[in-house]
Amino acid sequence: AMTLLQRRRMSKRVASHAGSWYSDYPAELQGQLDKWLKAVTPASSLLPARGVIAPHAGYSYSGPAAGHAYRHLDPTAVKRVFILGPSHHAFIPGCALTKHALYATPLGDLKVDQQVTSELHSTGYFDFMDSGVDEEEHSIEMHLPYVYQAMKACPHPYTIVPVLVGALQPEKEQLYGRVFANYLQDPSNFFVISSDFCHWGQRFGFTHHDKSAGHIYQSIEQLDKQGMSLIETQSPESFHKYQQQYRNTICGRHPIAVLLNSLKLLKDTNGQKPLWDLKFVHYAQSSKCMKVEDSSVSYASAVLGGVPHA
Repeated sequence: AMTLLQRRRMSKRVASHAGSWYSDYPAELQGQLDKWLKAVTPASSLLPARGVIAPHAGYSYSGPAAGHAYRHLDPTAVKRVFILGPSHHAFIPGCALTKHALYATPLGDLKVDQQVTSELHSTGYFDFMDSGVDEEEHSIEMHLPYVYQAMKACPHPYTIVPVLVGALQPEKEQLYGRVFANYLQDPSNFFVISSDFCHWGQRFGFTHHDKSAGHIYQSIEQLDKQGMSLIETQSPESFHKYQQQYRNTICGRHPIAVLLNSLKLLKDTNGQKPLWDLKFVHYAQSSKCMKVEDSSVSYASAVLGGVPHA
């Protein structure tokens, strides 16, 4: 009989949102991803890229926006892609790992890094996701076809490390920031931070409108861009203060805060100079809110990279 470990090594997470949130026809999906990637000119000052913040909505909404992030990934340098996604359905106070060995995409399977998953689990700070939670969650899955496509020219085998990030208290964000700082230092690791930005409207329970900014959509943009510029300063404290003040509905705020805490730690080891730049390269909204009945979601893409600052 197979041991539990052997069974786990053979198991595969299905692409549960294919055919609804994005195409399950490989040729169509590849064509779309290719088009969105080719439409972008990478910012040379952010190369080599070490990571991205990118959206996870249905591709008809945020596919083009995510292309602005993934266009910066250099597949020849990367051996491992960490994907930190927020938990939308399950309440978890910490972070969780996958039990699966493979993650399916319509383009092919991605291999989960068993060794790093075990390393992380052995810290005692990570649980394993329940299979139902793993399959239901879209915040990691929506990045997989992009990772697959952007890594196509990778000359060696590579792996992914999916991490589900729960509703972390600030001291937990610090703790996980410490854990991931070690991996972020290694140039063969690439980090994907999965987040949409403002979810505006009564259905999201968020209707902040600063009339001095103009129309609702302009107020949303102002609020988002204020948060984005604080993220660019790589200060977890400033981002936390902003969140407390405005409660902006940035669904990936905890994964973002984990990254900021990692960067802060690396800054401390570099004489208080950030190692890399973190810059937003794209911003969009699903629609322009003009009246209270409207609703929209914002999509922002950022790139972490550039030649390390000594």
